[in-house]
Amino acid sequence: MNVVLFGATGKSGSRILRELSERGHEVTAVARDISKLNGEAAKVAQDDLENVQRTAEIIRGADAVISAYAPPADDTDALISVTERQLQALRLAGVKRLLVVGGAGGLEVAPGVSLIDSGHLPEAWLPIATSHVKALGVLQQSEDVDWTYVAPAAYFEPGTRTGRFRTGSNELISSATGESRISMEDYAIAMVDELERGAHPRQRISVGY
Repeated sequence: MNVVLFGATGKSGSRILRELSERGHEVTAVARDISKLNGEAAKVAQDDLENVQRTAEIIRGADAVISAYAPPADDTDALISVTERQLQALRLAGVKRLLVVGGAGGLEVAPGVSLIDSGHLPEAWLPIATSHVKALGVLQQSEDVDWTYVAPAAYFEPGTRTGRFRTGSNELISSATGESRISMEDYAIAMVDELERGAHPRQRISVGY
């Protein structure tokens, strides 16, 4: 499959890039600083996701786009405008599929109660968690793009690729002891599985142990 990956040098993006490459997909790796890619992808492109026309040029002809874009820590709401521009670029380029590295904050820990609402989310994480919820809202308002929002567990860090994890829909996935975790390596498997299967168009899915 011909895939364009934004944020390919980031923590989650670099692991998604590796998973895509190992499964034989044709990947265009996109980053603000392509020197950080170190030859990890056959095709590379520089883009800061500020210009819709430029982004459309990069993705034209792709089967799908994966966004692992991470906003600046001091301007997490940049994620919202970037999501809006990505949707515009997909429309211009005639690309229908968008998969997004999401956040856990909007997932439910009890019926009708999100992780953000629960009060258990550390205060330092609230800005990015809230911005992810707003970005999901932008996706949900679009009617012409087959997006899938892949939300990780609460603790989402580099780790081990085990291939053993669970997926859900709108609920935060936790272990029997109440821990909600997923390694970025296993998350990458779930992301590429969804790319290949296309099982959840216009839906949020969750991933965890």
